[in-house]
Amino acid sequence: MNPLLGSEPLIRSGFRLFFVEKGVIAMKRETRRVYKELAYFSSLGISVALAIFIGLGVGVWLDRKFETSPWLTLIFLIFGIIAGFRNIALVIKRARKL
Repeated sequence: MNPLLGSEPLIRSGFRLFFVEKGVIAMKRETRRVYKELAYFSSLGISVALAIFIGLGVGVWLDRKFETSPWLTLIFLIFGIIAGFRNIALVIKRARKL
């Protein structure tokens, strides 16, 4: 029987793959969940840094526009840090549901 068309398991490099009826390869649910969590957690650092730099950028831009240096930069930097911590809290909350 051709393994690409049948439903027999295929073992490759330690992962056990199963062929779905329509020819799509699906990993075990646990392995898929681990990869999904890994991708989600690895994007956390980028989202925190991005929130902080966006807050900083908006603050610097507003300070230059209204000549209020450094107050709006500091305020929006704090907003960015708060948004970054909020992203971390949301990830922890989502991880508990998984």
